[in-house]
Amino acid sequence: MRGKPMVDKRRKVLFVDDQPNVLQGLKRAMRSLSKSWDLYFVSSAQEAIELMEKEPIDAVVTDMCMPNMNGSKLLRYVIERFPKTVRIVLSGYSSPKTVMDLIGVTHQYLPKPCDAETLKRTVERALAMRDILDNEEIKALLSRLDRLPSLPSLYSELVAELDSPDASIKRVGEIISKDVAMVAKILHLVNSAFFGLVRRVSSPTQAVALLGLDTIKALVLSIKVFSQFDAQKIKVFSLDKLWMHSVSVGSLARNIAKLEGCDRQEIDDSFMAGLLHDLGKLVLADNMPDQYAEAIEIARREGIPYHEAERRVFSASHAEVGACLLGLWGLPEPLIEAVWLHHNPSRSPIRSFSALTAVHIADVLAARTLHPSIEGCQPEMDADYISALGLSERMSAWEEECQKIAEG
Repeated sequence: MRGKPMVDKRRKVLFVDDQPNVLQGLKRAMRSLSKSWDLYFVSSAQEAIELMEKEPIDAVVTDMCMPNMNGSKLLRYVIERFPKTVRIVLSGYSSPKTVMDLIGVTHQYLPKPCDAETLKRTVERALAMRDILDNEEIKALLSRLDRLPSLPSLYSELVAELDSPDASIKRVGEIISKDVAMVAKILHLVNSAFFGLVRRVSSPTQAVALLGLDTIKALVLSIKVFSQFDAQKIKVFSLDKLWMHSVSVGSLARNIAKLEGCDRQEIDDSFMAGLLHDLGKLVLADNMPDQYAEAIEIARREGIPYHEAERRVFSASHAEVGACLLGLWGLPEPLIEAVWLHHNPSRSPIRSFSALTAVHIADVLAARTLHPSIEGCQPEMDADYISALGLSERMSAWEEECQKIAEG
């Protein structure tokens, strides 16, 4: 069953810039969107506020440096008066002070000049993320759950280290080494067929040096999150099998992203999203075991995927629950989207290869080849989505990559 397109109502998007030539350029660049969006263009923060008091606006795209009231002050006003409005900065200034001013007030920052397609994709994705995080049914479901996993402190410590100006591989290795169980699991994984390393890895510092900071960061997050669940309490499926499936999907998604020539960030996003794509299953099974057992029984009896059976029982699927949790943790939007739509990628407004594409493909191939007993009914490849991206002929290459993991 395919989901309907996400964008099913007219979006109201407001552009704010005090330079007339920039505003005219934005009007020209965004003209093609006027069929599906209501577009507003104003030359000052005051005009923006006056308009927003009269008209509900879905997203504000503003410059930073404007007279009287700058973009930062405008966005702080928007937060206070219209907290559900998506806030995007489009600016040619990126000084340290400017960046500090933006912390906590903007959802996205785009440098000038910015091409129309990038701006369009950014606004569409930000609006899509708002929709999932503001979904009343999912929020109601999460409010009924007694135990939600927290963002691990070790992960937060790693992120802080990576964001520091003097971050080092040695320091990251030392942080990980404080958790003996974490060290054991990371070394076990990186020396397995999933990573295909020629030499044996014997220390966290060596693992970081060989695999990269972001890969290790993703492993730390997923291992610590899974460790918050008790395998003895989750009776409806095997926690170990779900973990192995998640690692398989993460590894395969990363390899597929590499095959498709993605940049480093997209490859890392594909890996982390693959590791966390089924987090919602853990949350639902841990908090509502009887209802989740009912969903599994429906899936097996009727031969439908888990996510469809979950929707009948919970009014939401594990994909939506997992995505919402990642959103609450403040993880990047490409990760949230990849987890949210990994069963229904056609619902994404983005029509280019992304972490979502890699995770969708990897999940289907892993369920077919590596872990066929995980799902009550095998997830389907969204052939229309793959075809729309012009990637249908790449299927054999992806299957070959999956086979390498299976034979490793």
